[in-house]
Amino acid sequence: MGSLAVPEPGDNPSRVTTRRTVLAGGAALGAAAVVTGVALPAAARTGAGRPGTGDPFTLGVASGEPDQHSAVLWTRLAPDPLAEDGLGGMGDRRVEVHWELALDERFRRVVRRGHERTDADHGYAVHVEVAGLLPGWEYFYRFRVGRHVSPTGRTRTAPLVGVFGAGLTMSFASCSQYEHGYFTAYRHLAADEPDLVLHLGDYIYEYQRGVYVSPDGNVRDHRGPETETLAHYRQRHAQYRTDPDLRAAHAVAPWLVVPDDHEVDNNWAGDIHEKPEIPQPNFLERRANAFRAYYENMPLRRRSKPDGSHIQMYRLVRWGSLANFHMLDTRQHRDDQACDDGWKVCADAADPARTLTGREQEAWLLRNFRTSRARWDVLGQQVFFAQRRNAAGAQSMDAWDGYQGSRERVSRGWVEAGVRNPVVLTGDVHTHWANELKANYDDPDSPCIGTELVTTSITSGGNGRDSDPSTDPNLARNPHIKFFNNQRGYVRTRITRDELRADFRVVDKVTEPAAPVRTRASFVVADRRPGLTPVHSS
Repeated sequence: MGSLAVPEPGDNPSRVTTRRTVLAGGAALGAAAVVTGVALPAAARTGAGRPGTGDPFTLGVASGEPDQHSAVLWTRLAPDPLAEDGLGGMGDRRVEVHWELALDERFRRVVRRGHERTDADHGYAVHVEVAGLLPGWEYFYRFRVGRHVSPTGRTRTAPLVGVFGAGLTMSFASCSQYEHGYFTAYRHLAADEPDLVLHLGDYIYEYQRGVYVSPDGNVRDHRGPETETLAHYRQRHAQYRTDPDLRAAHAVAPWLVVPDDHEVDNNWAGDIHEKPEIPQPNFLERRANAFRAYYENMPLRRRSKPDGSHIQMYRLVRWGSLANFHMLDTRQHRDDQACDDGWKVCADAADPARTLTGREQEAWLLRNFRTSRARWDVLGQQVFFAQRRNAAGAQSMDAWDGYQGSRERVSRGWVEAGVRNPVVLTGDVHTHWANELKANYDDPDSPCIGTELVTTSITSGGNGRDSDPSTDPNLARNPHIKFFNNQRGYVRTRITRDELRADFRVVDKVTEPAAPVRTRASFVVADRRPGLTPVHSS
């Protein structure tokens, strides 16, 4: 192991938020790259590791789970990523993977290096938990096997508790159905150079080719059958990682991830699979396979390594004193959906005994609220939180509307704890939404007690279409909903001591590569003022 180098007086950890100068040359970095029309920072270029080259780094690199002194570095070896056995063409052997971490993109100032061994039992994945790092600092990392060197990734540590810093640029995304379109939104997310990325579920989809067809037609196909075995979950994750835009998004910043349903089975709940009338006697074995492959393919800490059909996913990540990220698991511990799932008018949804989080996770979250001293408390979670009714008065039994007692206890918990700025981040629904959270949604005069930002999908659902929020019936029926858009994209936020700004980013088409990105709408949440203020472009 190398010792930690002390930065020079001129070094500045906040440079991570500035546009980086393109570096020429360098064996690991290469020259400037422009892919799908977007110029990328050097750390997000993925010219190395292309499928079919014999290179073991076809799936790229990633980092995640940053705290003030450590982060996880990840890669997975797969010279033949679509191999049917899920082992990426590696066969059955043990491999030594060398890694290094530096203060600069050229690796002239290496501060940590070491090696890890991996094998077929680990899916040839590597998880390195690098400790002893400087808080609030930017680092660069890479891996080597024999003569092969991986692409370079960029990561960073969180600031010390007690430090607010200059602010945090955080983007969040969900729902990337490989067949429905090109991952151009991931490429644009990478070009924004965020400090942190949250992925809120449906990173992969489980269906076999042609089962889930976009309204615009599928532009590419899944390999293999519907995922049930470990080999096929591994193969599916690998197929998604062959996409250069996804690899670029992983390489540019550390990620915090939570799975939703499609990483296992659509709309599963606890120990119950989607369609009980269709026998699936080995569902817990399937879930164990899915969790194992998910862990192998994500930059998670060892504490999240699955134990059979259980995986520990809810956790707290602190970003100095600026923000607490409460990453939730809304699948594994929930009761079954009320009234057989779907959109229903369902009295059972209001049963206070029903739980979306499970009792243990709920108690953990409420304790977090009581002890929080952060400026912003952010819930990274999967399903729609605010009340939402359709024209028939029905609600989604898969969302928090189907578990109203859970929602009330969590909302009341942050109010009673005096949480300064509660913000809920959500994926799942394939559309952009901005919601004001209410103590009582049925009372128009009920105070606003928090804010929810919902990201659309990266691709799921096809191109979608733009719409005028002022004429949208969803907003008329649900006045606490302030914005809706049915295009693909992601949400970019800028969090400071004084405000959180959210930019709803959209691409016009996912069925064609290289679509440009634009900001469809922006809102500000001011410190101590829950609710949404539109930002009007000049």
